Amino acid sequence: MSSLASILLLTGCMSLSPEPIDKNALQQQAAQDSLTARQNVPAINGSLSLDEAIARALKYNLEARSRQMEQALAMSQYDVGNFDMLPKMIAAAGYSHRSEYATTRAVDSVTGEPSLANPYISSDKHHATSDLGLTWSVLDFGLSYYSAKQNADRVLIASERRRQAMHVLVQDVRSAFWRAASAQKLRQSVKDSTLLAESALADARQAESERLRSPVESLRYQRQVLENLRLLEAIEQELGTARIELAALINAPLGTELTVVEPAESFNQRVLDLPVEQLEAQALAQNALLREQNYNTRIAGQETRKTLLRLFPNLSLNYSLRHDSDKYLINNNWNEAGAQLSFNLLNILSAPAQMRLAKAGIAVADQRRVATQMAVLAQVHIARLQYANALQQFQRADAIWQVDDRLNQQSANRSQVQTTGKLDTVASNTSAILSQLRRYQAMALANAAASKLQATLGLEPSIGDLDQVPLQQLQDEVHASLRQWNQGQLTAPVPTPGAGQ
Repeated sequence: MSSLASILLLTGCMSLSPEPIDKNALQQQAAQDSLTARQNVPAINGSLSLDEAIARALKYNLEARSRQMEQALAMSQYDVGNFDMLPKMIAAAGYSHRSEYATTRAVDSVTGEPSLANPYISSDKHHATSDLGLTWSVLDFGLSYYSAKQNADRVLIASERRRQAMHVLVQDVRSAFWRAASAQKLRQSVKDSTLLAESALADARQAESERLRSPVESLRYQRQVLENLRLLEAIEQELGTARIELAALINAPLGTELTVVEPAESFNQRVLDLPVEQLEAQALAQNALLREQNYNTRIAGQETRKTLLRLFPNLSLNYSLRHDSDKYLINNNWNEAGAQLSFNLLNILSAPAQMRLAKAGIAVADQRRVATQMAVLAQVHIARLQYANALQQFQRADAIWQVDDRLNQQSANRSQVQTTGKLDTVASNTSAILSQLRRYQAMALANAAASKLQATLGLEPSIGDLDQVPLQQLQDEVHASLRQWNQGQLTAPVPTPGAGQ
């Protein structure tokens, strides 16, 4: 009967088929995920500053939350791993039942003949057992000790990876913020210039149909207007996604009409005057990627010690309290203690290969660290050069915009006294808008270059525990960090391993 039940159970398991997720279940999950994503995220009241945008991204960005959870997971693995060094305490209970008594016959040890005594019962048909045992292995303790040290380094690695993600996030927020500022600044000007260009194009087409101008002159006029319209439409497309990208980075509803407040333009030019050797020393001390590789080297070293430890004999100690309800036992309760020394003889054969493997792991970790160090030093020079070029491009774009803005004002003054046509007005407006857009683009690139240089040097705000730090306090810390950078200060605290849990 039991065999038939087992066959039916196996047959039922073999008949299972894939079950796609129901559409309603997907919709419900999507709705729940949306609520989870916006949970405990306060609404934006009033205008959004750059400090608040960075603070909101650090605290509420979904990708940043994932990195924060990865660090918390590494810390939990470290806490759990520490318990592996403790002895194993095992409690067990069981029940045994048999259809017949366990009977035993005896044989005379001298003659080999069966004993005259009747077969006797050695065990009850059913009885319960329980025991509580304590076991401690020296080898397991040593392996757990080095594993705990490796887990501690993995916690530090998770912290460094979170720093890397923070640097990328701040860079993206600063770039998106200035693009959103340009969209806010130029949106109305683009609309007005587009309407004026459409009106000029309609007038040109009417003049062509009424033959008020020569066909060639009329077509050239229309082409110039259309070219300006194409530029205006390209500018509008460029500005259209900036607000959505910024909202996504700070985990705000995508339909929110963000109003940003532009901070005073301030760039750290003192860093360009510092000796490059000082920047290299700063990067070698605090660059997140390089620090991660140093921790990986330590993990590889601990793995070598674990390999050596496995080559030694293992000593196991155990002690247990036992109970058996079998009525045929004279003593139903007893204690057991023991010690065992064991050694895997095949370790003698595999020891050279294991040591070569461990040393190869250290060599790979060392090589990666050296390669990362050289890459970081190269990044210092590249990021410094890119920052200098970005500042120069911004200054050039700012000067061009000021000239085009004055030209646009002159064109507007002439238009008021009707000394210029719509084409000249449209052209001057388009040039001024395009120059201002390029200025904002240069501003965004300069901020991105500054963030990249800060990331290479390992500079970031000391944000502490994001779950405990209020948004306003985090915003103040971001503001202080940006002010220190703009003032040319390079020293910044490195976050503690438990930050952001």
